[in-house]
Amino acid sequence: MLLPPDTPQGVADVLGYLQHHLHELMERQNVSENNINITLVALTVQLQQLTQLVANPLPLPVLNTPPLPVPSPPVSPPPAPTARRTHPKLSSPLDFSGKHHNGHTFLNSCSLYICLVLEQFHDEEERILWALMFFKGGHAAKWSENVFRQEADTGIFPIQSWRDFEQQFQLHFFPVNAEADAINALEGTSYHQGGWTVDDYLDNFQALVSDAGYMDPQTLVVKF
Repeated sequence: MLLPPDTPQGVADVLGYLQHHLHELMERQNVSENNINITLVALTVQLQQLTQLVANPLPLPVLNTPPLPVPSPPVSPPPAPTARRTHPKLSSPLDFSGKHHNGHTFLNSCSLYICLVLEQFHDEEERILWALMFFKGGHAAKWSENVFRQEADTGIFPIQSWRDFEQQFQLHFFPVNAEADAINALEGTSYHQGGWTVDDYLDNFQALVSDAGYMDPQTLVVKF
């Protein structure tokens, strides 16, 4: 800005100062406006980027995570061993020859043995075969041979159950008329203790009374 030549020096100095200061302010304003424009441009670019990201979101990255381990089923403890049932030492029945007066004793021995160790026999046929093992000599051996001969001829074991075996055994090896024989012995004059011990005589007497069917106490006293 040009001043007239006659401008006082003091005024010229003040005006020069003001002019210089105004020029600095204008430069500062230009710098500020330039910074503001740069900032606005950067914000505009970031806004556009955010808008595109919202409209087209990027796919989430797939993480290769290992599969979770499948828990193994709980292992149950092994069952405790069951205690095996123990039996007293048993004596096998005595060999049977077929005599009628031994029939009751033999059949009772077989039935008692089977009852105590029933689990040792798989079925009733096995029980019958076991009992036939003791049929040795006399009429018993011949009857046992006839049973196996029937099986060989027909292919079928002729005795179907243990009950069937008991019935056939009673038919062939029990006294024909045990009741009549017992009554005849008790009613006869020859029945007395003789040389028997008291225990033997008592055992025999009780067996005869049972077969005879005596129940009256007075009769038992008289016959004893």
